[in-house]
Amino acid sequence: MRKISVVLSFLLLAIGTPNAQAADANLKVMSRNIYVGSDVGVAMKLIPDFKAAAQFMWDQVSATDFSKRAPLLAKEIITNKADVVGIQEATTWVCKKNAWSGKTEVLNFTDQLLAATKNLGTEYVVAEKDGTTAKNIGFSIAAIPFLTIVNDPKTFQPLFGQDTAACGFEIGDALIIRKDLASQISKVGNTEYDASYSIVPTLMTIYRGYTWMDLQVGTSTVRIVSTHLESVWDANKVPNAAKQAKQLVSDLSNTSIPTIVIGDFNADPRDPRKDAKSNPGGQPEASETCPIQVENPTVKSSIDSCNAYWVMRKSGYLDVGPDALNATNFTWGGSALLAGPDLDRYKAGKAMGNAQGFTDRLDYVFYKNGVQPLNSKIVGNIWPYSESTWVCDNEEQINNTQLLANEMKVVSPETGVCMETDHAGLFTTLAIPAGINGSTPDLPSHAPFPISFWQWVGLAILALIAFLIIRRRRRRAI
Repeated sequence: MRKISVVLSFLLLAIGTPNAQAADANLKVMSRNIYVGSDVGVAMKLIPDFKAAAQFMWDQVSATDFSKRAPLLAKEIITNKADVVGIQEATTWVCKKNAWSGKTEVLNFTDQLLAATKNLGTEYVVAEKDGTTAKNIGFSIAAIPFLTIVNDPKTFQPLFGQDTAACGFEIGDALIIRKDLASQISKVGNTEYDASYSIVPTLMTIYRGYTWMDLQVGTSTVRIVSTHLESVWDANKVPNAAKQAKQLVSDLSNTSIPTIVIGDFNADPRDPRKDAKSNPGGQPEASETCPIQVENPTVKSSIDSCNAYWVMRKSGYLDVGPDALNATNFTWGGSALLAGPDLDRYKAGKAMGNAQGFTDRLDYVFYKNGVQPLNSKIVGNIWPYSESTWVCDNEEQINNTQLLANEMKVVSPETGVCMETDHAGLFTTLAIPAGINGSTPDLPSHAPFPISFWQWVGLAILALIAFLIIRRRRRRAI
């Protein structure tokens, strides 16, 4: 009789979990915001002094040296045996010797990361199919002669034979895949969100978008998306992140195959929050347009009008976890110089229950259409002692390290200890249901946003003004 009841129990379990029973392959996925290397928000506040803003960013990018960070990120990816990684803030820096010279690529974070994986023995590549690469450029700041001039003799003397150059950057989203799996890609695409944010009207606009691919996993085709929603928000307005999430849901509405959405959504489940006191990370706050989020929100009780996370959840997407409302699983809070958690927010994060001083959960992997998570974990969030840290020697980084170590009551070495990036990462293993294919339509390919005629005119005017100011100063010096 006991044997019969055991058999019946197994049969009931099998009937009650059809998705798990039907799964015939697993997919290991990681989300990683690799960080542009500088506090763009501080740089923006220096505008219209473009030169000061450019120099500030360049100095921080030099201090947060990606050549030191790339091998750590690569080791993390390989150690976890990730099949696919959604990358945010995939950054490229370009510089110009002078107004009439061409652009020279100085730093390419994506290429550096891929090279690091190859050096460690497991090569990853950017997903590509039929000439389309899974790398979507979100926004860029052009290298503008006379305006975005930076001084760095160590870098520019070997390249240009001079101490200075005009530099700019572009950041975006990418999907990288273990090289041996690249032949299983069937489609790749990139698109833009309609909602954008203007820092300097007509001149400097932040665009966001996403990149996607269809990948054969077992006997099914899986659609995978990597995105980075807008972080900047205005008081009493719906954050662009929420608008962009709604567009993403709409774009994916005709996708019937197993779907995985990876990214930095710039939305904590607790947003909008009551006030600045409860919001040390500067996330959206409550207003007449955006009412305060309910306490302990759920899919049923939450307000999604101004929150990208709840837009995804209420649209039927599930979160792989770990629990986004549990403070131990927060993923954002690293300092701009990566010298540990942000010193100003450390106490607030600790009070919330995060020992590392992280204050917000922004990074997620969502799933739909039969996908089932088997496990998930936060990675790269331990400071100062872990395989995810490196020795940094910028004076400000060293000072930050010492101050934070004293605050955390941990022993710190004489030099600085820096993190891989200002975000923790997210790793998950997903079970993919068997035999789901079919003719799923491509995602919309929204038109990119080129610089308009008036933007070029505005840039030309700014360049002329800068040139006249420099010329005037030189005459005075004579």
